[in-house]
Amino acid sequence: MSTFNVGSSKVAVLMGGRSAEREISLLSGQGVLKALQSVGVNALGFDPAQQLITQLKEQKFTHVFIALHGRHGEDGTVQGALELMGIPYTGSGVMASAIAIDKQMTKRIWRAEHLSTPSSVWLAPHQQTAENINAITQQLGLPLMVKPPHEGSSIGISKVTEQAQLLPAIALATTYDADLLCEMFIEGDEVTCPVLGQGEDAVALPVVKIVAPLGAYDYQNKYFTDAVSYHCPSGLPAEEEKNIQALSVAAYKALGCRGWARADVMIRASDRQPFLLEMNTSPGMTSHSLVPMSALAAGISYPQLCLKILSTAALDSVAGVDAV
Repeated sequence: MSTFNVGSSKVAVLMGGRSAEREISLLSGQGVLKALQSVGVNALGFDPAQQLITQLKEQKFTHVFIALHGRHGEDGTVQGALELMGIPYTGSGVMASAIAIDKQMTKRIWRAEHLSTPSSVWLAPHQQTAENINAITQQLGLPLMVKPPHEGSSIGISKVTEQAQLLPAIALATTYDADLLCEMFIEGDEVTCPVLGQGEDAVALPVVKIVAPLGAYDYQNKYFTDAVSYHCPSGLPAEEEKNIQALSVAAYKALGCRGWARADVMIRASDRQPFLLEMNTSPGMTSHSLVPMSALAAGISYPQLCLKILSTAALDSVAGVDAV
C-alpha cells in the first residue's frame, strides 16, 4: 500500500446514509471532515442518502473515508460499489464488512477459531415459534440479552431479567431485524479495544473501560448524555489488558478486517474470562466515541488518527499491494 498523498488527493467523507444509525454517522462524519481539512486534506462531505453513490466517480474523488454506521455503509454494500468504481476506501473490505455486521456469522467464525464469545440462540423468522421462544431462557438462563443481529449502537437491544420481559424484548428487536439473536448475559466489566492495521501488522490500541449507570450502556447513554464514564488507561491489571488486546487482534484477523475496527468485550467478574461481543468495522468518531479516546491515550491526536486511517484506504483487489 503506497503512502497517502495529501496534495494530490480528493477525499469524500461518507456520512449519514439510510441506516438506523444515520444521526450518529452525521456526527462522526462531520468530526472526521473537519479533522482532515485541518491537516490540509482536500476533503468534502458526501451523504449517499442524498446523492447517488456513482457521483463519487463523476466528481473525481480519489479516496473515500467511510464514516457510515450500520446497514448500507458498514455491511459490505458501499464497499462493493467502491470496488466496482475503483475508489480506495477506509476500513474492511466487502467480505469482512458483511460478516462483521452479522453478529451470528461473526460468532460462527470466532467459535471456529476457538475465540471466546457468549453462548447464544439465533432464530430466523420461521423459527420464531412460541415453543422455540419459550426454550430460550432454558438454554441461556437469566438474565440474557436480546439483539437484532444486524444493528449497532445498541439499537433494539434489551436486557431480560425475567420471563415476562422476553416477548416485549423480542418485539423490539424484530422491529429492526427479521432475525433474532439472544445471548447469555455476562456479568462483569465492559471494555472495548480498537485495532489498527492489517494482517501481521495489526496492532491494538489501549483498552477503554466503560462504566454505565446501572450497566445501561444504551443508545442514549452512548451518545447523548454524560452519565457514562470511560477509563483510558483502563485500570485493568497489565496482564489482563494485554490479554484483551491480543484477543481483539485475533478476533480482527479471524474476520479478515483491515484498516481499523473496534472489538467490544465483556470480562466475566467471577473468573475474569473475556468474551467477545462484536466487531465494529466502522466505529463511531463522535465526541463521545471510544477509538479517538483510546488513540489519544496512545499519543495519537484526533486529526492524526483520521489521517492514519485514511492512509490505509485500499481496494480488496489490491489490498496490501499498491492501493493508492
